[in-house]
Amino acid sequence: EVQLQASGGGMVQTGGSLRLSCTASDLDFDEYEIGWFRQAPGKEREEVACFNSGDRSGTYVDSVKGRFTISEDYTKKTVYLQMDSLKPEDTGVYYCAAAPYETSSDTLCGYEFDYWGQGTLVTVSS
Repeated sequence: EVQLQASGGGMVQTGGSLRLSCTASDLDFDEYEIGWFRQAPGKEREEVACFNSGDRSGTYVDSVKGRFTISEDYTKKTVYLQMDSLKPEDTGVYYCAAAPYETSSDTLCGYEFDYWGQGTLVTVSS
């Protein structure tokens, strides 16, 4: 059974940093794109970043470009989201998810995410 475990959330002040981790079990990173999503209070969930294990590149929503970095440790089956220069508008519950490369979607990451981890709360105070 595929499981995704997200961790690393917390409370920081504006300008601070956090690193989120998403560890997968029973999932082949060669076959799945891993993405991070977030949902702010009263807002819809949005794609934040995703990691392509093929070309080892990240894709980011415009609002986090230059501040967030997604990376992968293949041996640990873990994808990280390093979040720097945090802003209050980055507050929300962050989720990681996995999408098979065989799918397609007209979204930021371009794939349909089938597996979801539990959320981890990020709160940025002003």
